[in-house]
This record gives sequence, C-alpha cells and structure tokens, in this order.
Amino acid sequence: MISHTPRPGVALSLALGTLLVTPASARTVTIGITYDGNVPVRCEDERPGVCHNRWFPLPATMQPAARASRGDTVILETRDAFDNAFNRDSTPSSVLAANLNLVHPLTGPLHVSGARRGDVLAVEVESIEPGPDRFGYTIIVPGFGFLRDKFPDPFIVRWDLAPTSGGSWVAESPDMPGVRIPIGSFAGTIGVALGPAEIDAALARERDLQGAGGFVLLPSPFDAVPESVCGTAGSDRDRCLRTIPPRENGGNMDVKQMVAGTTLLFPCFVDGCLLSVGDVHFAQGDGEVSGTAIEMNAIVKVKIDVRRGQAAHVPRPQIEGKRVPNILKDLEPRRFVATTGIPVKPAGEPNPQLNYLNSTLVTGLANLSEDITAAARDALLHMVDLLTGPLSPSPRPLTREQAYVLASVAVDLRISNVVDTPNFVVTAFLPLDVFESGGSE
Repeated sequence: MISHTPRPGVALSLALGTLLVTPASARTVTIGITYDGNVPVRCEDERPGVCHNRWFPLPATMQPAARASRGDTVILETRDAFDNAFNRDSTPSSVLAANLNLVHPLTGPLHVSGARRGDVLAVEVESIEPGPDRFGYTIIVPGFGFLRDKFPDPFIVRWDLAPTSGGSWVAESPDMPGVRIPIGSFAGTIGVALGPAEIDAALARERDLQGAGGFVLLPSPFDAVPESVCGTAGSDRDRCLRTIPPRENGGNMDVKQMVAGTTLLFPCFVDGCLLSVGDVHFAQGDGEVSGTAIEMNAIVKVKIDVRRGQAAHVPRPQIEGKRVPNILKDLEPRRFVATTGIPVKPAGEPNPQLNYLNSTLVTGLANLSEDITAAARDALLHMVDLLTGPLSPSPRPLTREQAYVLASVAVDLRISNVVDTPNFVVTAFLPLDVFESGGSE
C-alpha cells in the first residue's frame, strides 16, 4: 500500500515542505517521502520536486522541495544509496542486477530563504535514525571499491538494525555471524547546488580526466531524476552531474565524523543554497573500502543557519565539532588491533588507482615513492589477511569477502606519516568490540 502515514516522532507533510509551528514558535520544516509499506518508493516514482539523483541546475520554473529560514529545524526522510534495490532476500545475483544509474537518490533541494551566493550554509546535525524498515546492507560491486582488483565477485551482507535497551542501535547479520556493529550514523551524501560556473569547471576537469583514462562517471541521462532536466530529453541533460564524486559543494563525502552534534559548513553557489541529503550510513569505517558502508533509509533532523559573506573563507565544506565536547569519543575504539602499510607491492603488479597514467614504470616497481594510496592498500590487505588467518581476532572464521566488508563498515584507515620518504605509513584500526566475544585473545 502506498501511503504518507506519519510515524512516531516524524511529522510527515502531505504538502511539500509544510511549515509546522510548535508552541515555542520555532518552525519545523518536514520533507516527507512516499512509502510502499515501510519501504520508500523509487526516486523516479516520488511526487515531483522531492527527490533527485543528479546535481542539476534548478530551472526557474521548478519549485524546491521545501523552503526554510535560518534558525529553522528541518526533518528529511531519505532513501538508501541504491534506491532500495536490496532487501532481506537479496543475493549476490541481486548485486549484479543493480542499476547503478539510480545512485544516489537525494531528498531535496531545500531552499534557504535569504541565503545568497557567497554565503555559508551552516547545517547543525541534530539526529539521524534508521528508517521504518530497519534494514541495511553492505555490498561488493564488481569493478568498484578500493580493492576492486582483488575482489572481482559480487557479495552482499544484509543487516538487521535493532534498538538496544540503552537507547542506541546495533546492526547484526546472518551473513556475518558473531559481529555486532554499533550505530555511528551520518549522511554519506549531503551538499548544496553548484552554480553555472562551478558546473562548467567540474565538467571540464572531469572530461579531461576521463580523456586521460581516469575512472570518471560523466553525465548520463538514463534513469536520471528529475527527468525533465536530466533525462534523455531533459533541458540540461549534458550538465547534470553524477553524485558519485564529492566536489566543492560537498556531496558524497562519506566522512564518518559528520555525526549528530557536528555542524557542517557549505559555501553557497546559488541563491537559496539548495541543500540535499541522502545516502545515509548506519556505520562506516574511515575509507568505506568496499565501496559501501551499512547503507540505510533514514530520518535526518538538522538545524539551518546562514553565515553571511563567509564563502570566500570556506571554499570547501568544513566540519565543526565545537558545540558538544568529546563529540567523536564514541567513534574511537576501546580496544583494537591494527595493521600497518607502506607503499610496497609485488613487482609487476599494477596499481588500479594509477592505471590511467599508463606507466609501465609503476607496474614494474616493488616500492613506490611517497604514495599514500599504495600504503593504504598495503595496510588493508594485511588487515584482510589478519582477519582470515590463524591469528584472527574473530571468534568465527571469516571469508576474505566477509573480512573486506567488515573493514568497510568498521576499520579506520589513518594516515600515520607523510614525511618518512619513500615509505609513508597508513594504519588500519579494527575495534575489537565489533565481535560479540570482544575479540579472541
């Protein structure tokens, strides 16, 4: 059944962006989405103006999803990164069949009254909770992910998201027995609209990179939303940017520290700023190495402010953790095991991140110089080896695919030094509390 039925704690607006006035006169703007049961309908089937899966120039004839003013609270209901392509019955074959043109469906845009190009939009994250289906997933997509050359086959871990007696949430999966991932939710994709000049600059540099052989997804009209702007007959189909790469406007940054209690700063490139949110993660390791975290539908609550004329000093998104002391404490492990990596590899083995340079010199080397990417690969491969070997802290045997997924949702890749030439160091930290047993001794 298709419905807009409100759920506890969520004031769902049947009219786009209806303003709800509380007794204290503080305004709350809700951008609700349409559900079939407890699962959102596809972005393309949503009522017009509420969902989009491209960064696009908003036509003057198109209304934003909602309007808010500085000081307002905004509740946004969001879809998962793959537009609900997966469920509790999905298999690796479902991963192969997934339509990547649908990534990422975003709720918005939200027009902020009074915000102008050159201002900074301050978005204070108040809360992020799982959507009503309480389902998440992590997948390995062939040809994608940090170790795509090492993990060529599709794989999926289906997570049940459950509240705890202490008021928090954990994720557990029949595909990863003995593992419990605590919530560390944040919006993987959150950002504002780019202006015409910024769209032109992004298109130019990304086309140049693709021409050099780089891994780039240029505008594609297939399954693009809004169809009237970005679809095959859309008015700006060649200027609708894919949401995969983050840019100056934020977007798919996947920074796990953007949790409730932080404030996100975005330079405004157009009047109204036009904020959009989606691709929420229940939990993620620093790196999101398989290409996905624990992806989920979600309910995001933020407070909006505008900092007049500050964009010249905030040319890229910034994150503030000034308001709540120790805001990141819960993200740090109580106990851990870590592997280290340096930029070494088997001589003769290519590095997929450097393939576009067509360098036989790089392929032939066993030691690269001052290469953080190679050091991160080395640390991660050693973590996978540890998790699947005789000294694994896991109380149950893990396959290499399970270990890779666990790394994607729980392992933090940290840059440890960028001075000790030629071997910079990256360290991979695994919190042992993700195991029900606390990790084998």
